[in-house]
Amino acid sequence: MRNFIFSFLALILLPAYMSGQVIKGKVLDSKGIGIPGAIVVAADSKTTADTDFDGNFNINAKVGEVLKISMIGFDTLSATASLDAITITLQESKDMELKEVVVIGYGTRKKADNTGAISQLSAADITKSKVLNATQAIQGKAAGVQVIGTDVPGSSPSLIIRGIGTYGADRTPLYVVDGIPTKNIGNINSNDIASFDILKDASSLAIYGNQAANGVVIITTKKGKGDKTTVEYDGFYGVRTPLKTVKMAGSNHFAYYSDVAEQNTRFSTDQLYNTNWFDEITRLGTYSSNNLSLSGASEKINYLFSLNYYDEKGVLDGLNFQRFTFRNNNDYKISDKFKIMQTVSVSFSKSTPKPLSAFTAAYKQSPLVPVRYPNGRWGMPIIGTDGQASTTGALFNNVGNPVAQLEYFTEEQKSLLFQGSLGAEYKIFKELKFTSRLGVEYNNWKKFAYTPSRELWLAADPTRDVANYSASEPTNELATARSDYFNWNFDNFLTYNKKFADIHDVEVTVGMSAQEWGSKEELEVKGRNVPENSNYWNLNLSNSPSNNVVTKHVIGNQKNLIGYFARFQYSLMEKYLLTGTIRRDGSSQFGADNKWGNFPSFGLGWVVSKEDFLKDSKAINYLKLRGGWGRLGNQNVPINQQTFSTGNGLGYDFGGSLYSGTTIGAFIDPTLGWEITQETSIGLDFKTVNNKLSGSIDWYDKNTSNVILNVTPPLTVGTGSTPAHAGEITNTGFEVALRWDDKIGEDFKYWVGANYSNNKNEVSNVYNPLAIKQQGGGIGNGQYTKQLAEGQPLGSFYLWEVAGYDASGNFTYYDKDGVITSTPAETDRKFFGSSLPTYYYGVNLGFQYKNIDFSVDGYGVGGNKVYNGKKAQRFGNENIEAAIATDFWTTTNTNAGNPAPFNSVPLSSNYYLESGAYFRVNNITLGYTLPKVSSAISSLRIYASAINPFISQKFTGYSPELNNDGDPMGMQGIELDAYPTLSSFIIGANLKF
Repeated sequence: MRNFIFSFLALILLPAYMSGQVIKGKVLDSKGIGIPGAIVVAADSKTTADTDFDGNFNINAKVGEVLKISMIGFDTLSATASLDAITITLQESKDMELKEVVVIGYGTRKKADNTGAISQLSAADITKSKVLNATQAIQGKAAGVQVIGTDVPGSSPSLIIRGIGTYGADRTPLYVVDGIPTKNIGNINSNDIASFDILKDASSLAIYGNQAANGVVIITTKKGKGDKTTVEYDGFYGVRTPLKTVKMAGSNHFAYYSDVAEQNTRFSTDQLYNTNWFDEITRLGTYSSNNLSLSGASEKINYLFSLNYYDEKGVLDGLNFQRFTFRNNNDYKISDKFKIMQTVSVSFSKSTPKPLSAFTAAYKQSPLVPVRYPNGRWGMPIIGTDGQASTTGALFNNVGNPVAQLEYFTEEQKSLLFQGSLGAEYKIFKELKFTSRLGVEYNNWKKFAYTPSRELWLAADPTRDVANYSASEPTNELATARSDYFNWNFDNFLTYNKKFADIHDVEVTVGMSAQEWGSKEELEVKGRNVPENSNYWNLNLSNSPSNNVVTKHVIGNQKNLIGYFARFQYSLMEKYLLTGTIRRDGSSQFGADNKWGNFPSFGLGWVVSKEDFLKDSKAINYLKLRGGWGRLGNQNVPINQQTFSTGNGLGYDFGGSLYSGTTIGAFIDPTLGWEITQETSIGLDFKTVNNKLSGSIDWYDKNTSNVILNVTPPLTVGTGSTPAHAGEITNTGFEVALRWDDKIGEDFKYWVGANYSNNKNEVSNVYNPLAIKQQGGGIGNGQYTKQLAEGQPLGSFYLWEVAGYDASGNFTYYDKDGVITSTPAETDRKFFGSSLPTYYYGVNLGFQYKNIDFSVDGYGVGGNKVYNGKKAQRFGNENIEAAIATDFWTTTNTNAGNPAPFNSVPLSSNYYLESGAYFRVNNITLGYTLPKVSSAISSLRIYASAINPFISQKFTGYSPELNNDGDPMGMQGIELDAYPTLSSFIIGANLKF
């Protein structure tokens, strides 16, 4: 009886034992080196696992069942689960390219079957650079993609794909995050990103229709995997300092220079103070990031939860930024046919901004001025009768105290951004599936700004006394503001994929997309005389409700878009490729005659290496030709807004007299629609030298034929300028990307990569005769520096050309006929290049030796100009650079590099224009993965990074990388009120359980 009971129990427990057994193993490459990240799938148990850094794995599976092991770049292999640890050796795939997948609009595609120009970056590419905004991390890593960075805490860089094709419309690409279209990715934690897929050519972009003219960046975030819960922590701490500073004149040199400029001895050459204003407004910057994620998967669900806290104290004193993000991604497998996908991302940010004009004030303010006088009052540019800085005397420049400027600028901003999506995927039958996805985005922003009006009045003049402050003026002001918006999108599409007769591979996608950008409401209220204690800064506590006034209340227009799309992709024998796309969009922004637009494209590909004459080639492992054409749109254009003007002289009685009246201020152009871009491109992908050398070469020609410019209607219309289709902008260029991957011995693996992009931007035509001069780049002293003109690129500097010096050491200029003059006319200006580079490039290299990893990334640009605006914004008796103070024109130094000292507003000339070319080492990282610490810790890697440690530049200012407002016809490329580029040094750790 006892034996029977034991036998019966054994039969009952055997299935549980078989299904719950932990199978252990290791996955190696042909060299015997462990392969991390390989996927192991148990066919019957439906469980999965991935290998650790050394190639080890544990999976719950039945003894005897088949395990399938796969890894990109290797042939898939099957093995039988056993109680003994098993070892699997994968062979490198000869058709590695066929196994790689890129993300395209509304789906994915095998890289080998893709006909478009798409650059893909992995999670490792993104997370290696420790930056707040993930866009910054791709700088120099993708051909044809220019990233103009900025180190202002909380800010976003500009991303330009194959040049700028618009003047006044939106220039940013469309970001699609897990299917949600957005213009804002500042909330995304870089550790959550699985891949960046950058769609560059019209063939791949047309499926996004009138939102695709600036390119599309598809961001896929991580999902859970493996058959157990994985907990991962990644954190770092770093310090930040300006990469480059500008040496300014000391007080004695300043005094001498100013005396020469004024031709007197107003300033003593033996000064009491010698203030370094840059040092006074800056501090050692610090930043840290702590990221914690929990992920895993089972037969029915995969899940990921992540938390990140980022904290930065900027180098500008008082400028702080914090961000907290939460993400939850889940996939629910309801059945073999039905799956539900859900993503949630929430971001909270808080900042205390400070005016970047403090950098310009620190550059310009005289070193004679102390931060504070001995009596505690703020220093001001006042010179006494003894030639020393004093509390009494005369002002000698109009620059404020930069430290006081920061002290009295008190502002706080808070923002909440929610993005989420809920989708479903249903397999109608094996070859056909239906996908539906709803995405939402909500943003709420608010700020308060406290202005101590009385303190500012006292700070402006050290002789003032609080008793003399006017009782009718407020002691302080408090402004509060808020804005919010809600956007949504709804996508539904069918995907049909089938292979016929083993040679015809067809995929068809058809669907529709609806989007709504909700009306954005902005409200600002200002009150007076709140309590000085910051805990009570509340408008309800102002001394009288009548002091509270609404200073701004704007409700923007709601916009709606509906689009219908279809895409056909065909592969014949994996050699001949065809892609055709059509999208039809309708937008509520435009009139009935311009509401709808069609955006077609096609792409062709030929995998030459599959042909008989190359398929056995040892020299060429892979070779594909591709090309295409497409039509794109940009609907984010300056739309018609009706304005009215009222006042004297605007009425007319036909008797010859003008009276008070009202007239329209702008003319409504009924033909205004989206800007349309057409692009033709050709590309070549290849692998050679036993797949060690891979690369791509691309050429493109992109033309925007109906650029919107400001035009002046005929006088009979009686209005000012208004937007209208008036010009054309072209971008032509080529891109080259190369990478070498190899091994030396068993333990040393290394890679070297580089990419180069060349782009020619040109305003090829201004066809509307009413187009006015489009000028920009104003530097705050009555001078402008840029102008749009036919035959010139965007961002072109339009300046007077310096010829030399006259007999007094003052600038002389060439007129339009080449004659030297001291008083040039406006028509004597010339074009001197653009702030847009004509080429940019990136390099990256690294190696892995056993548990040590090392990498270096670099980035450079050339062919562009930058304008030293802070140097050019001179009125009188501002400080000068040390190089000017020691080398200016005198009767004994007529060949000096700088003119005689002057105290007048200088003309905008090429004297202030410098080369914007630079090469910078973006990142150096050294890491070490410790041997297995314990059974609970699967891996522990510690790392140290130097970010922007070195730069080679010709520009004499702080930084040649000048994004500013991101507008090439605005302040981009002009160093004025610009935050310096920073060097960062960090140490961090990555821990997995």
